[in-house]
This record gives sequence, structure tokens and C-alpha cells, in this order.
Amino acid sequence: MADHRNGSAQAANGKASAVGTAYSIDLNAFQTRLKTFYKHWDEQKTDLWGSSDAIAVACPPPSEDLRYLKSTALNLWLLGFEFPETIMVFTKKQIHILGSQKKASILESVKKPAREAVDVEIVLHVNVMKNFVVPKLENVIDEEKKVSHSTLMEDTEKVILEPSKVNCKLKAENVDICYPPIFQSGGEFDLRPSAVSNDELLHYDSASVILCAVGARYKSYCSNIARTFLIDADPLQSRAYGVLLKAHEAVIGSLKPGNRLSAAYQAAVSVIENDAPDLISYLTKSAGTGLGIEFRESGLNINAKNEQVVKEGMVFNVSLGFQNLQSESIKSKSKQFSLLLADTVIINKDKTEVVTSMSSKALKDIAYSFNEDEEEENLSAKADSNGAEPLMSKTTLRSDNHEVSKEELRRQHQAELARQKNEETARRLAGVGNETGDNRSSVRTSAELVAYKNINDLPPPREMMIQVDQKHEAVLLPINGSMVPFHVAFIRTVSSQQDTNRNCYIRIIFNVPGTPFSPHDANSMKFPGSIYLKEASFRSKDSRHISEVVQSIKTLRRQVVARESERAERATLVTQEKLQLANNRFKPIRLSDLWIRPAFGGRGRKIPGTLEAHVNGFRYSTTRQDERVDIMFGNIKHAFFQPAENEMITLLHFHLHNHIMVGNKKTKDGQFYVEVMDMVQNVGGERDRKNKINVEFQTFVNRVNDLWGQPQFNGLDLEFDQPLRELGFPGVPHKSSVFIVPTSACLVELIETPFLVVTLSEIEIVNLERVGLGQKNFDMTVVFKDFKRDVLRIDSIPSTYDPQSFIEGGGWEFLNLEATDSESENSEESDKGYEPSDVEPESDSEDDASDSESLVESEDDDEEDSEEDSEEEKGKTWEELEREASNADREKGNESDSEEDRKRRKAKSFGKSRGANLSSSITKRPKLR
Repeated sequence: MADHRNGSAQAANGKASAVGTAYSIDLNAFQTRLKTFYKHWDEQKTDLWGSSDAIAVACPPPSEDLRYLKSTALNLWLLGFEFPETIMVFTKKQIHILGSQKKASILESVKKPAREAVDVEIVLHVNVMKNFVVPKLENVIDEEKKVSHSTLMEDTEKVILEPSKVNCKLKAENVDICYPPIFQSGGEFDLRPSAVSNDELLHYDSASVILCAVGARYKSYCSNIARTFLIDADPLQSRAYGVLLKAHEAVIGSLKPGNRLSAAYQAAVSVIENDAPDLISYLTKSAGTGLGIEFRESGLNINAKNEQVVKEGMVFNVSLGFQNLQSESIKSKSKQFSLLLADTVIINKDKTEVVTSMSSKALKDIAYSFNEDEEEENLSAKADSNGAEPLMSKTTLRSDNHEVSKEELRRQHQAELARQKNEETARRLAGVGNETGDNRSSVRTSAELVAYKNINDLPPPREMMIQVDQKHEAVLLPINGSMVPFHVAFIRTVSSQQDTNRNCYIRIIFNVPGTPFSPHDANSMKFPGSIYLKEASFRSKDSRHISEVVQSIKTLRRQVVARESERAERATLVTQEKLQLANNRFKPIRLSDLWIRPAFGGRGRKIPGTLEAHVNGFRYSTTRQDERVDIMFGNIKHAFFQPAENEMITLLHFHLHNHIMVGNKKTKDGQFYVEVMDMVQNVGGERDRKNKINVEFQTFVNRVNDLWGQPQFNGLDLEFDQPLRELGFPGVPHKSSVFIVPTSACLVELIETPFLVVTLSEIEIVNLERVGLGQKNFDMTVVFKDFKRDVLRIDSIPSTYDPQSFIEGGGWEFLNLEATDSESENSEESDKGYEPSDVEPESDSEDDASDSESLVESEDDDEEDSEEDSEEEKGKTWEELEREASNADREKGNESDSEEDRKRRKAKSFGKSRGANLSSSITKRPKLR
């Protein structure tokens, strides 16, 4: 790693050595020389250092040539060792060091001395490509693991987004990906940055080629690197890679201030025409692009036609490759291959800096030999015109312990996952601990309440009796011959009582800071040494006056508290964009006669309203001017549509990112619904109304989904979701038992209030409690990824379940949305959207109509039957109609009922029909889903 030049490997006084290494750094000498360096920089900044604010020192890879480099000399003078392939950047406040993990562990010891000497922070960075991608590939190939390209892509992306996984000291919030990491092998290659890592397994047989490309952002600025790895390369692959490497270096060497971009591309073409003219047709048409906040600066494309001039300070992604070369291999997946190299390059005044050079692209470092018969043979690149020596290939031997059992591998994998999870949880807990947390214990702030600004505003005294000033929200109390005002907000309770002598007493208790249920507010903090009146009592012979005063104070206090509470809630609301009305742009999508939950306040009669979809949000309004709610599309987190199946309402529900005000209530949930049982006179009318309402809601939902599908809403990812009743279960999330159903992204209960909406992606872990063979119920605890949120408990979930009945009922077939009509004859209605789902099929035989008296007669029977039915139904009472409807529903079967209830009803029906013909009286009906 680092050359040990001073001959001493002992850690003596003033020296520090890394654990497990023989390298010790003299910390006293380091402090002294670092002070000297910064002192000279400060004093001679203008004369000798070019007024620079940062100094970069880059050490090249080790070489057998005897070279005297200033970067190496600075390493030896400052640290006592040479650190090849390391970049140091000195600033006034920090020293950034980019190197391998081993070098970083050695340099950990100089952090504290640097802080003590010159008050600078040393930040160590580790290269992702070199310290994760390459070791990961080597491990996969060495142990002959079967890993897909997409899995490698996901693992690499996680490392980029969490730099701490490779001991990189960058903040995760400043790091992002430019594009999903690209891994390709097996003869299918795409050299564009838009390529996608497929689900094929990584191919690493003899004569295989593996391409890896990684793009990352730091504080919105892009960087890119791509490397090609050769496995037991044949002569053509080795020759082609050597030529590509030489051409790639030629492009980088031509990118100098004043040169044209076309000249850089021509430099690559010249190298290939001289060394391998047969490969010129396979060369990519571009050698890269400009790089910055945008990944592709279209005006700085490095190709043969671009005459733009290179300027100092420009940054380029130099990307060059050969596409679809034909190998000498007889294997189909190794027959065709491509090569790609890419680096991020900064144009400086004197030289071009390759900031991704830490990951070597030399042939000896990217060529791997696993052929046991030819282990002693080395791959060689074609000698260049100067007679360069052939490059040796990198040899990696397979492990001797690759016969590990699958069970042991599984245990190791589980242990690694547990370790990663524990580390992640510890980091998140540490982050939560550093924050101030929620404001539950913080000082309560409220608007300063003033009854009278000066003494002249006081009403003229009439009598020395308690007065209530409604206008100024004050209560005037006679104390020591004077009327003393108190704002009603400072009164906690007021009560009255009467003794045996008919004397009436009124008792007023005030809010005193520091006592229970009276926390400090902003007013009390202004006067910490003040003395507060805790209680006042008055006696009167006029019981009627006492009653009026008590009632007036309570009413006024209730109004003031409600107003201040609403004002405080509105103060915490997030400012939303203004609703843009459709006007003449298009006709608003409208749904009428809807009720809203939570309801508007006020004591007037509740009236329904209309929901309209406009340009950027919904508006619900009634005929009253003050009853209006706007819901912006950008504030919608989840949208649900739940038709009336076994419920009495059809509803649309919106779960929001930020709170809004509905009347005087602050809420994150807004629901609009229609009651299907409203104004129904008969059973048939109920069904018709339910089906009509469901169809109207479905039409509205479809039109809104089409609106959300327009390009301007792509970033919102909005679509109405529908709960899956088949997967629902009863439980108690709050105080009452409800039926909880999942959707594609949430767990919801939208009928009873308070509503329950749990986003599945926000759940950290779910714990099932009180689960046992003898238990009829169990509890479920949901822990969220946001540790500041309270844990959610859902109690009393039934544990009785019959898997056999589930399988006999079709199992998971209801999730098969592509089932054909022939496959779902018994569930035909599931393919009809929201058409009437409870219309009885026509009777197949006269026996069914005559013997099954529990069925409601169909409206589609023959005319004769309908006439007879109408004659029979004349004079039927409500009880008879209800009985017939109940029998019909019982025969059809309620989907929300449990299997035990259904079996019990079947047994009861069997008992009533004992002695009759079972084949005709109890017909087996298809189960509708």
C-alpha cells in the first residue's frame, strides 16, 4: 500500500499506528509541519501560492520507475509515508482525503492532531467503484454466486445513497444518483447512459466481458465512471481493450484550454486508425459530453462535428467504447461483446485532472484469469510503437471453502442483514436524539390577549356587581370598591351554589402559570416575578343574577377558546397554492349531492354539496358561501374510491400530506360520500339506487384518473385506489371494532371515524402479539420508520381461519385480473366493473322457483310470473318485505360474514327443511366475488 521510507515501524511516544498494520505516523512531526505549511500558505498566498483558496495534491499509482514527484515528497514530509492513488485537498477549514479503505483507516489517527494544530477538520472519502463495485464483483465471481444485474444495480445504488456503508464521510442528503447503476454481461450490451440493468444473471464464464457504469451527484453536481472487466480474455478482447485505453487517454490529453472538441475526438480516431484500423467501424460516434448540474450538456458533445472551444473550468464525462465486437469464443453469450471506459475530467489551466482515476483502468487491474490450466499464463496487451512491455493480468483464485452448505450461507446472509438493520436503526435513533423532537413539552405560545388597552376603555360603573363585557371579552369583578377587569381566557372554571340561608355564591378559578393543567404561556413568561390571583368568591342575594353571570361567562369563554384554538391550528397550516378554476379551459368534472366528513361547523341544517375537479385541485362547496373546501392535487397523498358493497355509503376519500381546515376543524383526511339507503321505499329501489350511485362515482373516478394521466401531473403519481375487501379483517384500531381492508399501497378503514390510513411504505416492522393456539384473538403493533410517530395498535383481530375454505373458494384467484370469461363463469360479475352486482339470475327450472321460497323473485321473469308476483305482493307489509330481503341476502351470502356464520346459517336452513327434497329445496348457488 504505502511505501515505508523511514525504516521504523514501531509506535513510540508521539506516534500512532493503525490497528493491524505496521505503519506509525509521527504525530508531533505531523503537527509541526502542518503548522508550517498553513503558515507559509497564509504569509505567501499572493506571491507563491497564486492567491489560491484550495490546494490539491494527487499521488499517482505506484510505479517501478524511479520518479521524484512533489506530491510524493509532500506525503513523505508531512506523514512519513508515500500514499499512492490518493488525493488530498487542503482548504482553510478542512482537509479532504480520497483514498482506499485501508489508507483511510491509517489516516484516522491524524484527525485530532490536525484539529489541535491548525483547527482544520480532516474528512476521509472512499471510492464507491473501487471499494464496493470491484470487490463485490470479485466476490461474486470468486464464489461462483448467481446474482442478477438488477440485484447488483440495487446494491450499488444503496451504497451511493448511503455513503457511510463504505466509510465515506459525505452527508447522505447531499448525495444522489445520476442514473441507476448499469451492469451488463452475457452478450447483450447497451453503451448509452439510459441503459437498464436487466434481470439476467451475471455471466462470468471464459471470454466474458462485464460492463459497469456508475453516475452520482454531490450537491446537485454530476460525476460519472465506467469500467470494463475481462474474464479469461481472448487475444482479440485484450488487443481491443488496449487500443480503447490508449484512445481514451488520447481524448483526455487533447482536452486542453483553447483546443476544439472535434480535435479531441479526432485524437481517438487517429489512435485506432494507427493501431487497429479494423476496429474503427465499431467506435462510438461520441467520446462524451460536458458535465455539471445537468448530466448531458448538449452543446459540449465530444464528436467530430463540434467546433466548440475547451475552456478552463469545464468538466467533461469522457466516455468511449467499442460496440458489438465479435469474439473468437464458441459460446453464444461470449460471442458478442462491447467495451466501455468513462471518466470525469476537470479542465485546469496547466493540466487536465481525472477525478475518477482512483479506480484503475489498466489492463492488469481489470483482466481476471480463472482458467486453472492456464493460471501461470498472463494476458498481454499488444505492444505499442515504443515497445512497451506486455501488461500482466490480475489473477484471482477461487476460494477453497466454496462448498459451504446453503443453510450456512442463509445464516450468514441473515446475520449480515441483521447487522445492517441494527446499524441503520442506531444511526436513525442518533439522528432523532439530536433533534428537538415534537413540541409537546415546549412552551405554549398564544396571541397576547388584552381586554382593554387603557383605562378609558372601561365601561362606566353602574353598581358594584359582577359584569360581563361581551364586546371586549372581559369580566369585571368588584374588588375593594373598584371594578377590576379580567380577560375571559384567563378564567378556568366558574360555578355557583346556594346555602340554607338562600345566599348564593359564585366561585371563579383562574389559570395560574405553573399549576397542573395550566402550563406557562407567552404572557406569564414576560413577568416571571408577578403574583397571580388564583381564585375569587362572591356572595349575593340575587340568585337570578348569579345564574345569568355564570351562564354568560361560560358561553363567552367557550366562544373565545374555540376561536383561539382555531387560530392556533390555522397558524400551523402549510401554505398551499391557489386553486385555478377551470373556467373556459374545460368543463369541470362534477359530482353532485355529496356529504362531507368531517362536517362543517355551525348549528344550521346540514346540506349536501358538489365536488368539482379543476385545473390543479378539487373544490367542494354548498349553497352557503362559507362552506367551501379546496383540496390541491399536490397535497393529495392517497386517493380512495370505495363503492357500496356491504356498507351503506359510497365514498371518495383523500388522505393528504399536510393539514387543511374543514370549517373550524384541522384534518388530514377529507371524505365525500352518498348514503345509498336515502329515500328508499322498497328493496328493489335500494339495489337500483346503490348500483346507480356506484356507476356515477366510477365515471367520476375514471375521468379524474384520465386528468391525472396528463403530463403535467406525472410527478404526483396520483390514481384512485380501491380497497380489497377479500383481504380485509376486523380489528380495533381506536375504540370500536371496524373492518380494516388493504389497498395496493395502504391499510385503511374509511367508514367509521376516526379514519385509519396507514401507508405501507412508511412501516418499519409489524409485531403480532398474543398469538397462540388457544387464543381466539391477537393484537398487531405497527412501528413506523419515523420513530417520532406513535406506535399504532390494532387489537382484537380474530385468529380463526379455515385455509381449506379459502382454497375451495378460489384462493388467490380474485387477484387475477386477466382471467378469461371461461375461467370465471361463477364470478362473472367481477369483470363487469360496478354494474349491478345483486341482480338474481333467471331461474333454470320451475322447481327452483316453487321450492326455494326464501329467494326474492327476479324482475326479469316471464310476464305471467310477474303478474302473479304483483298479485301476491299486494298488501305485503314492511315486515314481510324485510323478511324476504333478509332471506335473499342470507341465501346469497354476505362476503363480510365469517365462515362460521355461514356454516351456522346453512345448518339452520337444513334443519328447517328437514323432510323436504334436499336437492330441490337447498340449491347450491355459485359463490359471487
